[in-house]
Amino acid sequence: MHILLLKTSSLGDVIHNLPVVSDLRRSFPEAAIDWCVEENFADIPRLHPAVGEVIPIAIRRWRRQLGRFATWHELRDFGQRLHAKAYDFILDTQGLVKSALVSRLARGRRLGYAAEAARESLAAYFYDDTFVIPPNVHAVQRNRWLAAAAFDYPVDLPLDFGISAPAMDIGWLPAGRVAVLLTATSRDDKLWDEVHWRALGRELSRNGVTTVLPAGNAHERERAERIVSAVDGAIVAPPLGLREIAALLARASVAIGVDTGLAHLAAALRVPVIALYVATDPALTGVFGNGFVRNLGNAGTPPGPAAVIAAAERVLRQ
Repeated sequence: MHILLLKTSSLGDVIHNLPVVSDLRRSFPEAAIDWCVEENFADIPRLHPAVGEVIPIAIRRWRRQLGRFATWHELRDFGQRLHAKAYDFILDTQGLVKSALVSRLARGRRLGYAAEAARESLAAYFYDDTFVIPPNVHAVQRNRWLAAAAFDYPVDLPLDFGISAPAMDIGWLPAGRVAVLLTATSRDDKLWDEVHWRALGRELSRNGVTTVLPAGNAHERERAERIVSAVDGAIVAPPLGLREIAALLARASVAIGVDTGLAHLAAALRVPVIALYVATDPALTGVFGNGFVRNLGNAGTPPGPAAVIAAAERVLRQ
């Protein structure tokens, strides 16, 4: 059996789909599983040993560059690549019109959410078989329940994200305990106050823990530098790709972050993680995993430093 998974973005959504691969591998050990995903997140499926071919798509970039000939050339090549292989099944766990349209470019029986369950109801009209999945459960469970319904296997298989961090030399990282602080996110209203980060960093430093702050762009790096300047021994990480960030997280005693895909990556790697919610509700998309996982705060009620420090101290005592 040859299966194509469609979960293209965002980073957190892609990570939430990893247990589907593990469930399929457990239920169908001989199945070949490919995955179509946004090019910026392609390294995530590649971390799972059961994923065969990773097929990058660039919807976000193509939308911005529709006036370029090269964009239409890439679109043609992508369509030809996706259509070249025959699949038994194409499972779209995204549930959006854009992902449903991509499913029509591939050859195989298309499976997805029913109209009343899809994030965009129109997507259901592009599938051959649809399934009603409760909307009020965590995204990880929705993905897994959809796959279980589509392929008729039990919904209560053990949760397994199935990934491990690549082995990499992190020569710039000092020895000893490390806390990775994920201070950046895609929306400013999700940010936790810099004063709170400094208080947390200082407390971790007093406990002998080195704080490391990744930063993806110049604005994030400026923010990280301001926080680091007030915390003894703190480090702003050099520019890192997803594989390098996974390796860094795997070295951490704890990861503490705002509502960002990297917090979900820490949970998938079974790193103790504390997620801070300022403008969003963690009920349906909070960090989720088998290890130590804490979601603190909610939309309009961010956690204070004392609560975060208490949770971090609990982890560090273990």
